[in-house]
Amino acid sequence: MRGSKESVVIIGGGIIGLGIGWQLAKSGCEVTIYERDRAGRAASWAAAGMLAPIAEVHFEERELLELGSASLRLYPEWVRELESDTQMSVGFRQEGTLIVGVDRDDAGLLQHFFDSQRLLGLNAEWLTGAEARDIEPLLSPQITAAISCEDDHQVDNRLMVSALMTAFRIAGGTLSEGTPVSKIEVQNGKARGVRIKDRLHEADVIVLAAGCWSADIEGLPDPIAPPVRPVKGQMMALQMEAGITTQKVIRTPRAKYNTNAYLVPKANGRLIVGATSEEMGFDTRLTAGGLFELLRSAWEAVPGIYDLPVLETWAGLRPGSRDNAPILGKTSVENLIMATGHYRNGILLTPVTAREISSLILTGVSTQAIAPFPLSRFQIG
Repeated sequence: MRGSKESVVIIGGGIIGLGIGWQLAKSGCEVTIYERDRAGRAASWAAAGMLAPIAEVHFEERELLELGSASLRLYPEWVRELESDTQMSVGFRQEGTLIVGVDRDDAGLLQHFFDSQRLLGLNAEWLTGAEARDIEPLLSPQITAAISCEDDHQVDNRLMVSALMTAFRIAGGTLSEGTPVSKIEVQNGKARGVRIKDRLHEADVIVLAAGCWSADIEGLPDPIAPPVRPVKGQMMALQMEAGITTQKVIRTPRAKYNTNAYLVPKANGRLIVGATSEEMGFDTRLTAGGLFELLRSAWEAVPGIYDLPVLETWAGLRPGSRDNAPILGKTSVENLIMATGHYRNGILLTPVTAREISSLILTGVSTQAIAPFPLSRFQIG
């Protein structure tokens, strides 16, 4: 163990940085989080809170599936600890997910996806349209087939952001919002600290967890700059009303539109509808076309949403790496650790990322869970 009084600077106050900071502060470290804007108000706030390693699995991403599944197994304990420390709810729900097909083409797409799930040994069940409507009566009569993923859950990501901020401060951490890090100071292959305007904050360990801004921090040699980019996602929230409510997360991949919309009900009556996936740089403007595509796909699956009030619309920026998997662990710069590039899985991967990165800092050891995701996989030579 390197010492319980390790001084740690975390660059980025999203849910990943906050989760790591909370665990380290509880272990006795002196932890400061520097957030360029408001903590937890970027990708963490914009997300829908789905914990869906099964519903989002791709056959070629077995290692990411294993990481997501490991994190999902940690979630009940993570939630109990966080809610106990803060006396705040994070809206953890375990009703599962329905993936529905509106027409014959969608059913074919679902069948292919279901075959992949079964080959991977996942807990998924094939349903007819009628069986799916028995579970969620608001589903369209046009639904031809569905997959039930009972092991996928959800959390209210905005509540979890607020709880993590509170837990981090209770544990003795320092959260500095509106304070961008201009540079990571590296000397002789070792990270010494971070520069805040003209001030150098020295620390034993630097954790880069700045989401899609991670590559913009100066001071790192080019091979060490993480290949992370912003991927825009437009979303909206509707207000569920009496007789127009759902319990499960509903996903509706539409073959003819090449979209994959979802509806995520929250305990406070909000129904989150998302999300586009656009390579538009740091552009967060809402577009008529983006919102139209979301509403069309959601309405075709659940026609009753037509009459629901729109509460909010927004766009967030997911941090996508070159292979859309996270970048975790040590780098060739001594004392510099990466925890970025979580793309669509930041909320899901928060517990495992926090536990693994904290263990790495406190003991120098992490498990095999994050071994497939080093920065070095992108480096040549």
